Amino acid sequence: MARNYLKKADLTSSSDATDVKATVQQVLDDIEAGGDKVALEYAAKFDKYEGTLVLTQEDIDAAIALVPEKLKRDIQFAHANVKKFAEAQKETLKDIDIEVIPGLTAGQKSIPVQAAGCYIPGGRYSHIASAIMTVTTAKVAGVEHIVACSPPRPGVGIAPAIIYAAHLCGADTILAMGGIQAIASMTFGLFGLPKADILVGPGNQFVAEAKRILFGRVGIDMFAGPTDSLILADKTADPAIVASDLVGQAEHGYNSPVWLVTDDQALAEKVMELVPPLIADLPELNSKNAEAAWRDYAEVIVCDDREEMAATSDDYAPEHLTVQAQDLPWWLDRLKCYGSLFLGEETTVAFGDKASGTNHVLPTSGAATYTGGLSVHKYMKIVTWQQATRDGAKPIAEATARISRLEGMEGHARTADIRLAKYFPDETFDLTAEE
Repeated sequence: MARNYLKKADLTSSSDATDVKATVQQVLDDIEAGGDKVALEYAAKFDKYEGTLVLTQEDIDAAIALVPEKLKRDIQFAHANVKKFAEAQKETLKDIDIEVIPGLTAGQKSIPVQAAGCYIPGGRYSHIASAIMTVTTAKVAGVEHIVACSPPRPGVGIAPAIIYAAHLCGADTILAMGGIQAIASMTFGLFGLPKADILVGPGNQFVAEAKRILFGRVGIDMFAGPTDSLILADKTADPAIVASDLVGQAEHGYNSPVWLVTDDQALAEKVMELVPPLIADLPELNSKNAEAAWRDYAEVIVCDDREEMAATSDDYAPEHLTVQAQDLPWWLDRLKCYGSLFLGEETTVAFGDKASGTNHVLPTSGAATYTGGLSVHKYMKIVTWQQATRDGAKPIAEATARISRLEGMEGHARTADIRLAKYFPDETFDLTAEE
């Protein structure tokens, strides 16, 4: 299988990885030992904010009053779509019970976690959509207490639109704190918060590393790296739209890879011609990010046919995957590795990022080979149960005793033996593993 790279990335998403582990570990250790006081010290140092930490209803109402009505309507629209999709997801989880053998019933239950911590980035950009995506899904799942945590701006606080979105979507507590100290506060249950059972939401490398270190003590949605996007396009694609979509995702950050995979070299060359002026036309910060991402991380690959294109895409396992090609049902059936799929020219990644209903917290850095994105399911524990009658327990106990002894686990075997002896005192059983 030949792949012709018209543009090959000089760097990968891990090329400039900084060793942040020691720093993050030290901050986590300090906060766990020192509690609220030390968390506040780190907040003052890193957030440069000493205002209200846990927002009161009065604080929330004041922030909501600052949000323009038109923006409120857009947030309400996005929330309704995400809520509707999350409710449909939840319906796919069914409690079941089945009689495995006569007298033995086993079942499955879906139980939401009790407390969730939702991290909402607020640095370069105010991630209103992240509040909608993380809080709404937790609320639909039935989580008892939801903390929405976002970095405050020095002397100002959390962006009012983030506060409005978090409140609308069902956050029980809104915490004005960012970075490692925010993750620690939610995990350790500081400032009167319940200890989080799961941490979700995107963040910078320090937030991601904090979640990685704490995983096990607390659940997390996934290990997150820089956002990435891949477009599959054939000769029918509009090169202007393809170029625009690549640039739109490259603006996320200097190390956000974007990839174009096509079987039409003329299209590839035209897209490469169109991208630079589109980047130059962006606002300064956006342009700077997109320029670096396109220069150092982007790739343009020409394949022989659509099967080779699909195989290439599966190898990359992109976070966002767009198809602008003929025969969309074929692509939907064939593609196997992606975080979220956008089919046809009429859809774009930004729709899913902001308002269409599917979640934008998605696997990055190839993780789509083994996991999907954030959903109601991430907040749910799938647990099992069983109940046996005495007659139903009989064959299970016999098999359990023999298997346990074969494994050398005599204590396990005797828990089966004692039941057989009690329930069937007049019967003799062969409970050894030998023939």
